[in-house]
Amino acid sequence: MKYTCTIDINLPIDKVVALWSNETYFKEWQDGFESIELISGTPDTKGAKSKIIFNGKHKMELLETIISNDLPNEKIGLYEHIHMTNTQISRFIVINEYTTQYISEVEYTKFNGFMIKLMAKLFPGKFKQQSQKWMNQFKKFAETNTSS
Repeated sequence: MKYTCTIDINLPIDKVVALWSNETYFKEWQDGFESIELISGTPDTKGAKSKIIFNGKHKMELLETIISNDLPNEKIGLYEHIHMTNTQISRFIVINEYTTQYISEVEYTKFNGFMIKLMAKLFPGKFKQQSQKWMNQFKKFAETNTSS
């Protein structure tokens, strides 16, 4: 399953990328975000591995592996969970000096377990809906953040 989400943010690209990549702010726009812990490598560099924990309706632990990081152009990550594996490419494009387009391309490459396979088959839009929700929340957070 593969999909793309986009959103335009009314801020210059340098500010958007600075806010988006700052782990301190993840809780501001990712529902249930609890923590991120570097397991190996140098933060945000190729090969770095981190454990990410979300604690919303259900506790979820992900292993993030950075495939490449060429921000502000793009960052590619591999995300592994007990029930699924996906890659995410995040891109930032200058629209003008005050506006940045944020693009997220997500590809789920593996589903483990009957229920998640069924959900992916019956409700593929739910996955895209969650990604777009976080992007919308990021836009709201970024455009109202005055500390940057």
